[in-house]
Amino acid sequence: MNTFQLIAVAVILLLGGGVGFILFKKSSGLRSILKAKQEAKNLRENAQKEAEKIKKEASLEAREKYLNLKSEFENKTRQQRQKLAERERNLVNKEENLERKMQIQEKKERNLSEKEKRLDHREKEIGNKEKKQQELMKKATEELQRVSGMTKDEAKKELKKMMEDQAKMEAAQTIRQVEEETKQKSQQMAREIISQAIQRSAAEHVVESTVSVVDLPSDDMKGRIIGREGRNIRALELATGVDIIVDDTPEAVILSSFDPIRREKARMSIEKLVVDGRIHPARIEEVVEKTQNELDERIRQEGESVVLDLKIQDLHPELVKLLGKLKYRTSYGQNVLQHSVEVAHLCGIMARELGADGRVATRAGLLHDVGKAVDKEVEGTHTELSVDLVKQYGETEAVSQAIASHHRDIDFPSVEAVLVQAADTLSAARPGARRELLESYIKRLEKLEEVANSYNGVAKAFALQAGREVRIIVESQKVTDDKAGDMAKEIAQKVKDELDYPGQIKVTVIREMRAVEYAR
Repeated sequence: MNTFQLIAVAVILLLGGGVGFILFKKSSGLRSILKAKQEAKNLRENAQKEAEKIKKEASLEAREKYLNLKSEFENKTRQQRQKLAERERNLVNKEENLERKMQIQEKKERNLSEKEKRLDHREKEIGNKEKKQQELMKKATEELQRVSGMTKDEAKKELKKMMEDQAKMEAAQTIRQVEEETKQKSQQMAREIISQAIQRSAAEHVVESTVSVVDLPSDDMKGRIIGREGRNIRALELATGVDIIVDDTPEAVILSSFDPIRREKARMSIEKLVVDGRIHPARIEEVVEKTQNELDERIRQEGESVVLDLKIQDLHPELVKLLGKLKYRTSYGQNVLQHSVEVAHLCGIMARELGADGRVATRAGLLHDVGKAVDKEVEGTHTELSVDLVKQYGETEAVSQAIASHHRDIDFPSVEAVLVQAADTLSAARPGARRELLESYIKRLEKLEEVANSYNGVAKAFALQAGREVRIIVESQKVTDDKAGDMAKEIAQKVKDELDYPGQIKVTVIREMRAVEYAR
């Protein structure tokens, strides 16, 4: 095979290979096209299925939303209809109420018009009566002038005087009625408050005397207390300031002094000497000095105990000490400290019941008699001394004024001052709280009857209930009912001004009319 043939074969082979390659590529492209068409068809079918699915879901969702909106709309519509129905009912009720009110108003207007007619008729009748009355008054005036011989001016003066007297009598009766009603109400309220206060602050009372008794282990101890030639008893009396009475009383000596603190100091000293057994002047002076220190401490503790019990704060230490001294001070046999504590309790309770200042009332009640702790050492009444002491030791003006008026030396400046005076009277007036000498008691009863008998028209006067009431029988021909009331006030005021007495005295004026005839 020559070269040309080889070239030709090569060319043919190349052409065949190219055609084959072209045919292979063509067939491969057809397959790709068919595969792409198939995939496109599948995609279209899947897309249609997905679209239908989405369409169905959208349709279901839209239907569900439609049903929800429809249900919500129906609920709202139903609620609005209910509200409208309720409003309609309310409107109907209001219309009915308004109609009833209009009917009532129309009825009232008819009644008012009828009343106006009646009033017009009454006014006309009154006018006619006034005219007739004026005519009658004119005729009566002329007749009175003719009969009495008085002029019109004189008759006016006489009539004016009569009317004034009548008005005064009516005013006095009205005032007496109001006073009686006020007294009844105030007495009832006062009794309730006082009874509650007394119940809540009840205290025992022990009447104390001016002597103390010291018990001894045996009568032999009396000789040792007296000592050789009486030197021991003289040393005791000189150191303590009390009178020591050694008599036939078995196993006891009596201490006599008007100063309770001295008596207590002597009692404590003798008891210590008896226990110690060494009794001689030097030992007596030593024991009395120690006893004095112990007694001072006991006085201070007693004052502090009282202040703590009453819950009083910021009280000056000197006032506390003076309060402790009051334990050994008596007034009419009543322990002054016990009395002061009771007055403080009563004042505080009554002040709280009345809405007053309980702190001021309690302090004033406790300190109202503090001057009695120094009244034997300083000149002046116990009230003046109490006021000076509380001012000196920093108490308020309200407290000092309440103390100053507790015996009515000045007018009551406050409600708390009235409560202090009332509580002081209550504490002193309790049965068994105080004792009086028989002579002064009888003089007071006689003075009470004397004051009552000094008034004109008094037939008899009797002091009753241990001088706490005076009953006065008046002559009915000389004393009228109205004058009897005035007489009771005047006698009560005179008793208050002229007599000194604990508590209060009731004045009762009795007027009795008796008509007596004899059948013969």
